[in-house]
Amino acid sequence: MKTPDLIKHSLAALGTALALAAPAVQGQTIKVVMHSDLKVFDPTVSTAYIVRNHGYMVFDQLVARDEKGVVKPQMADKWETSKDGLVWTFTLRDGQEWHDGTPVTAEDCIASIKRFNQRDATGLRAAPFIKTYEVVNAKTFRIVLNEPYGLLLDSLSKPSLAPLFMMPKKVADTPAAEPIKPEQVIGSGPFIFKRDEWRPGEKVVYVKNTKYKPRAEPPSGLAGGKVAYVDRVEWIAISDGQTALAALTNGEIDMVEILANDLVPLAAKNKSLVVEPTWKQTYFLRPNWVNPPFDNPKIRQAAMIALNQEQILKGMVGDARNYKVCYSTYACNSPFYTDAGMGAMVRGDAKRAAALLKEAGYDGTPILLPHTTDLPVLNNLGPLAKQQLERAGFKVELAPSDWQSLTMRLRKKEKPSEGGWSAYMSSLDLNDAQNPIDRGSFNTNCKTSFLGWPCDDKMEQMRDAFARTSDPAARKGLAREMQERNAEIVTVIPLGEYSAVSARSIKLEPTFKQPLTLFYGVKKK
Repeated sequence: MKTPDLIKHSLAALGTALALAAPAVQGQTIKVVMHSDLKVFDPTVSTAYIVRNHGYMVFDQLVARDEKGVVKPQMADKWETSKDGLVWTFTLRDGQEWHDGTPVTAEDCIASIKRFNQRDATGLRAAPFIKTYEVVNAKTFRIVLNEPYGLLLDSLSKPSLAPLFMMPKKVADTPAAEPIKPEQVIGSGPFIFKRDEWRPGEKVVYVKNTKYKPRAEPPSGLAGGKVAYVDRVEWIAISDGQTALAALTNGEIDMVEILANDLVPLAAKNKSLVVEPTWKQTYFLRPNWVNPPFDNPKIRQAAMIALNQEQILKGMVGDARNYKVCYSTYACNSPFYTDAGMGAMVRGDAKRAAALLKEAGYDGTPILLPHTTDLPVLNNLGPLAKQQLERAGFKVELAPSDWQSLTMRLRKKEKPSEGGWSAYMSSLDLNDAQNPIDRGSFNTNCKTSFLGWPCDDKMEQMRDAFARTSDPAARKGLAREMQERNAEIVTVIPLGEYSAVSARSIKLEPTFKQPLTLFYGVKKK
């Protein structure tokens, strides 16, 4: 770790980036080092959280969840439901426009929902229930269902891991498999993306949308009035954590979204900074069912037995106040939390894992494990897992990568020797682990499953039953059964929960409790 004096010297590395970041307009500017650089601009296509955060800057949702998880109108002014639960009618608020000056219409919203339902795991689950969409007038549309679907509002208000954002029809008509381009980033939200000032690998710039009309209600969770108090937000790319902290200490930037864990004690000593836990995550390993050796369920089980959740959390986070052992595929704060089926899993039983490998006929095929090197909260996951898996008899090859390149590699089904992969590790926001529908890893539809491509009819039947029932006890029982099924087939290996730690200047003042890193509702003294 660098001393404070050495950190001051590292500020020289910021010269170019900060010069480029000089504001072109008058007014208050927030400069932030986010957890990753932004290279993809489509929050429907990408599941990277930096793209989600970008989405909340420029886009808005039809309906959104408040801090208690209750779905509220957002771009919608209201909705009505027919007595039989088959017809949902949404009416948009007055005065909403896209950043190019055109009005927001019902057709725009329908196109956005259709695209989402072709791509996202939650949307794919909802799509078969939808019979048709009907435009009533420019501000009103209907969703007509084949049968009642109790999770429709949950789907429309999905908060994270590819939220459902509204886009102009001309943008939403982009094929679902193709990311929208930077010049297509046209939203209706509180900030506008400055395409002309974007410098890949250096900075991303947003300016206040002066025509945005916030809702009258106070902000709560991701719902309510989205008030932009500052004129400009700049995301400055600084890959070195020590240099980023030096810039914050020196007042050159206003916030570091996620501190490296070894820098937290140093930052906490600085009285001009607010250092606090921020968004909560769960670590996981996702095996690839397409390529050996994880095309064999017993070998996937062996990996789940070999990995040690607590050791990984200690190695990644260190401070026990900021992590939590959680033997569940659902968040520990979820109403569906259960440790069913997990009695012998993720506790580092190398002997038992080795015996299962032998029983499965493991032939020494290496596991190709891409691992992230540019995100402090992820960059040691690969080495820790390699050590634990090799202790049980696996052969493991690490493939170091920056996060954005890794996300592109994960889309490939080719063999590891041809640019594919065997398993990957990452973290998931707890908002995305609340139930088996939002938990994308539980999508085992042989045609639509994603990143690992699991295929299991029994799991899909249980997910379908969960989506159809509105009985809380039945849902809880199905969620338990799905976790037990996951322990058998292993679509995902849960590796415990942690809180990332952020640091910001005391001059930044959030006006409400933010569930994600948001820049509306933030004042600068």
